[in-house]
Amino acid sequence: MEASDDSSQERAAEIVFFDLETTVPNRAGQRFWVLEFGAIVVCPRKLVELESYSTFIRPGDLSAVALRSGRSDGITREVVAGAPGFEEVADQIFSILNGRVWAGHNIQRFDCVRIKEAFAEIRRAAPVPVGMIDSLGVLTEKFGRRAGNMKMATLATYFGLGQQKHRSLDDVRMNLEVLKHCATVLFLESSLPSVLSGKWHDSTTITTRSRSNGKLMCREESSRKSPTTSLGYQRAVPYARGGLGKVSSFPFSLLKNLHGYLSMPLTNKKSKQMTERVKNLLCKAREKPALNNISKHSHSLLR
Repeated sequence: MEASDDSSQERAAEIVFFDLETTVPNRAGQRFWVLEFGAIVVCPRKLVELESYSTFIRPGDLSAVALRSGRSDGITREVVAGAPGFEEVADQIFSILNGRVWAGHNIQRFDCVRIKEAFAEIRRAAPVPVGMIDSLGVLTEKFGRRAGNMKMATLATYFGLGQQKHRSLDDVRMNLEVLKHCATVLFLESSLPSVLSGKWHDSTTITTRSRSNGKLMCREESSRKSPTTSLGYQRAVPYARGGLGKVSSFPFSLLKNLHGYLSMPLTNKKSKQMTERVKNLLCKAREKPALNNISKHSHSLLR
């Protein structure tokens, strides 16, 4: 009994990405017919594919399927004519879907409805998910419409993943890749918000990508708005909290000489001589407004 419970819990933690290809009604009263089902089971901890399944499905009305498809890899009447009916593959579809987290693009409003309809038609209970991830809703909320209309084909083009084939298993794997890319971008933006959110203008050159004759090329553009400063950090300066004035006017040569004197080995004979030299140096430094504080601090060290 315990082994069975462990198996059920492990299954519930797995995610099944799936996709349906269907007919498209072109007049009122027509219904959707499922033409292809494809799914992959994914381990959410490693995003590795555990198993996959796909099948063509012969619809109850073959006349609803076009003789020729407008898509290069589209499903034609000839392709599904010899395929099994939904009732013949229902057990396998139920097995791969039931009790798992369902994931896909726009599955909540489309694919889930079609699955329920198909099982109802053969008078069987439909599979039930333990959770659902609809990437259309998730990406629209988290990623925004920066990629356009948020259709799978548009997202794939945005990330350079190629063209959507409108074949179930291919589209499922493309869906997973799109999610990986979106998640990576969101992770980078949350990790480096000041850099990747467009709030910085520190770099004098910006590397951009452009397409030329279908090839992806890189080019560098000089930014007119970007000052010539270092990116992402500021140089640490001594006594930064002591109000030394403007760092740019700080006479570092004097400080260097002072450091040299203070680092000399002290002897009774040289002590007075060194002290006098330091005092003379500090007298000169007092003429520099930026060294008022450091001179006071140096006097305290000499006492």
